[in-house]
Amino acid sequence: MLLAFLMASGTALAEEFEDPWEDFNRKVYSFNMTVDRFFLKPVTQAYRFVTPDIVETGVNNAFSNIAEVPSVLNGVLQGKPGSALRDSGRFLVNSTVGVAGLFDVASRIGLESVGQEDFGQTLGVWGFDRGPYVVLPFFGSSTVRDTVGLPVQSVMSPIYHIDHTRTQNSTLVMYYINRRSQLMELEEQLTGDHYTFIRDAYLQRREFLIKDGEVEDDFGTDMDMSEYGDFGEEESDPF
Repeated sequence: MLLAFLMASGTALAEEFEDPWEDFNRKVYSFNMTVDRFFLKPVTQAYRFVTPDIVETGVNNAFSNIAEVPSVLNGVLQGKPGSALRDSGRFLVNSTVGVAGLFDVASRIGLESVGQEDFGQTLGVWGFDRGPYVVLPFFGSSTVRDTVGLPVQSVMSPIYHIDHTRTQNSTLVMYYINRRSQLMELEEQLTGDHYTFIRDAYLQRREFLIKDGEVEDDFGTDMDMSEYGDFGEEESDPF
């Protein structure tokens, strides 16, 4: 559903997206794709080959559960007590009954995730301008605002508070492999200029998240886009 929406609306909305650093961004994008092609994607494909689907789902659930922690903090900072309480409830239920987040028990009892908050979104809610789109080495799509928020978002993540260095590094590697795995199916659906498609999809998703699903259509009226689901394969990037 999300892919269909992006393809249908991408052309019209793309005109709103300024990309003054496109030449630089395309060079970084090309570098990232080279790293992905020769390292990250083969490692991820091997991971998917040897890992049972039920284990992959559990790993993805566990990382989504970790992301609830910064989401709670950002919900508070954004003045969204309902969001913070919901995410707190999801974290407590899934961390206990869900066996450290391996099982999404919270969704089964009515505490479904409706999107997680990150510090880039918090800056947007506080009124900070998005700034130009930028592609970061290794990290990929971002904006100036989201890039400024990355250090704070990292401090909020439990991963960076693991005292054992090898465990922390192993967890981060596993996180990015899992994240790449979640993009495999979407990758097969990319059409046209991949750089433009990914840029527009990212910016639309960020706008959607910051406005909690309320965007402005071409006629200047508010449109509820919640019917299109959550813009993103998982919560927000907690790292």
